[in-house]
Formats: sequence, C-alpha cells, structure tokens
Amino acid sequence: MARTHRRIMPVALAAAAALTLTACGGGGNFGGDDDTGGDGEAEEGPIVIGAVLDITGVGANLGVPEQNTLQMLADQLNAEGGINGREVELIIKDNQSTEDGAARATTELIQNDDVDLIIGASRTGPSLAMRPIVESEQIPNISIAANAAIVEGSDWVFKTAQNDVVVIQSIIDDMAEKGYKTVALARDATGFGEGIAEMITEVGAEQGIELIATESFEPSATDFTAQMTNIRNAEADANIIWGITPSAGLAQAAYVQLGIDAPVYQSHGVANDAFFEAAGDAADGVLAPMGRLLVADQLPDDDPQLPVIDEFVADYTEEFGTPPSSFAGHAYDAWKIAVIALEEAGTDADALRDAIENISGFVGISGVFEMSPENHSGLDSSALIMAEAGDGRWNLAE
Repeated sequence: MARTHRRIMPVALAAAAALTLTACGGGGNFGGDDDTGGDGEAEEGPIVIGAVLDITGVGANLGVPEQNTLQMLADQLNAEGGINGREVELIIKDNQSTEDGAARATTELIQNDDVDLIIGASRTGPSLAMRPIVESEQIPNISIAANAAIVEGSDWVFKTAQNDVVVIQSIIDDMAEKGYKTVALARDATGFGEGIAEMITEVGAEQGIELIATESFEPSATDFTAQMTNIRNAEADANIIWGITPSAGLAQAAYVQLGIDAPVYQSHGVANDAFFEAAGDAADGVLAPMGRLLVADQLPDDDPQLPVIDEFVADYTEEFGTPPSSFAGHAYDAWKIAVIALEEAGTDADALRDAIENISGFVGISGVFEMSPENHSGLDSSALIMAEAGDGRWNLAE
C-alpha cells in the first residue's frame, strides 16, 4: 500500500511565497489501472512529485531552467502514459532563494499535498534547510545543489549536482600540474561557499598548494572592489572565485578591472550562458570544472553521455527557444532517477528510498550515476571536464 505520510506540526505558511504548477496529463490511461508497489500491494491514483526551486531571487538563473526542465519532462511522461499507468502530478514551489522559503515549501508539500518524493532545492542553503524536514518525515528527497554536506550521513536525501569537493580536487590537480604553489579564494557567503576554504586547504596540502587569503561576498552583491583588491594584494599564483551567476560573473569583471594577472578558476556554479552576460569580455580565459552539457559539440562520438545530452538539448531548445544550462541538467537527472525508482518500487517510501540508493549505471546529463548506501551523490571526478571560457562560450580546455 502507498505509504500514508505522517503529518508534521502546522507552521506559518506564506501562500503568496509559493508558486505552484501542476503538470497536466496529455494522453495515457490514468487512474483506472492498479500497479504493484515496493511492498507488493496494489497502488493506484496519481503519483505526486514535489519540487522546491529558486525560481525568484538570487538563484533564479538556476531555478528557472530547472523549473522548465521538470515541467517539460512531466508533460512528456504523462503524454506517454505516466508511470506504470499512473498519472504523475508535479507540484513546483518557489522558495524565493531563501532557506526559510525552502523549509516552508517543503512543509507545504508534505502537509498539504502528500507528496511521494521531493526534488530540490536549487542551491545548498535551501537544500540544507529542507534536509531535517524530509529526514524526520521520511520523504525521499533528491537535491540538485552541490555541497557534499547535503547528503553526508543522510538516509533520505540524495543529490545530482557534482559534489563541491570533487570540483575542488579537479581545480587543485590542474594547479599542481601547472606548478602553482599558492592560491587565494573569494567565495559565496551562503551555504554554497561554506567549507570551501577548508576543502582547498586539505586537498591543497596533498599537492603542496597553500591557501593564503580568503574573501567572501553575498550572492546579491554588485560591488566587488574590496574583495578583489585584497585578492590582488595577496599575490597568489592563482585564484579561485567560488559562486553562482550573476555575482560570480560580476566578481570576474572586477577581477579584470583591477588588473589581476594571476590565472583564475571558477566553480561549476557558472556553468551557464548567463555568466558571460555578467562578466563580459572579462570571462575570457577563466577555467572551471563542470559537466559535459555545455561542451557537448566538442565531445568524442563514443562518449556515453553524448546521445542523452543531444536529445535533452534538442527537446529543451525546441520547447523554450534557448539551450539548457548545466543546472537544467541537474534537474533532468533528478527527474529521471525519480522515475526509474518509482517504476521499480512504486510509492512506498521505504522501497522508493531503497530503489534510489541502488541505482547503478544511470547515464545522465551530469555524469554516470552509481548510487550506494555510502554515496548518495553517485558521481566521481569522471563526471567533470575542465572548461575554458572564450568567445562567449565554454570550451574544452586543452
């Protein structure tokens, strides 16, 4: 039998803060067929998937393409008959790029909508705010944010964005190959940037690279003169700007304006075209580890992700008139993993959680996933390539 979710204690709910979208079925036979779930008993009626995304606020460059992706995939799935003959109802809520908003939206989805699974949030801070709620209520949650803390020691939370520590390892490895010995960091002051300095220090020590200066900035910042002046004065061999668009792009523009000559690396938080809109010509030469989506036209023909990426890019571009970002790819992977698990386990929460945890060999947009009880991210360094910014786009670095 489908699990009946325990209701959590009522909280103050701000209805005006939530944007709800419902995926409408387009064909298929819904509601009349029984299906066998993970506990072997009949399940029927719609499957309800919730999503908590940064659709407005500082994370909108992430959340809007993720919203587009989930809605498109839900429409496609329902047009093909849903999951085992059951319609899939998608309910998307806007957390307004805040931790409180994410917690409220998660509560609403569980308390009011009786969701079977939740996707999101777009960024680390909101995802961390969701974690204690889904853990307590035992609702499977697939985050699409980066920080490894989102899934560390978790029973019910999974994620599809490449872990930040894997990205740091890729950057430090590249620095070591080029003989750099010192590095300075300017990082996002939210959850996305938490622990990054410590990771650089730990990983760098293995390669003989020392972190000599750290600055922080709010994702809503527009003036980076103070931070970049301090980075320049540190005179490191190379520098890292760790943030998301638009702030990371504006920081890059200030970096170049202040005449800093040292090479600069950015995180996978700039894996979209919006980075170039914010940074302008200052983007040229920036290096950033990221997934393969934005360099798909440069991948070898035998890359196992290429057919998946090509189909997604074609569908998204046809639907929305613009190509998808890497963040749209994280949402794609979360949706597909959820569907695979629901097809196998039905909506019994324990069986569904176990099915996600045992997904192996899933070829997605962000990499090839190998989930396990010890690894709720499922991706390693093979999911990343090193990209270089030039001529208004990302290219495979030589």
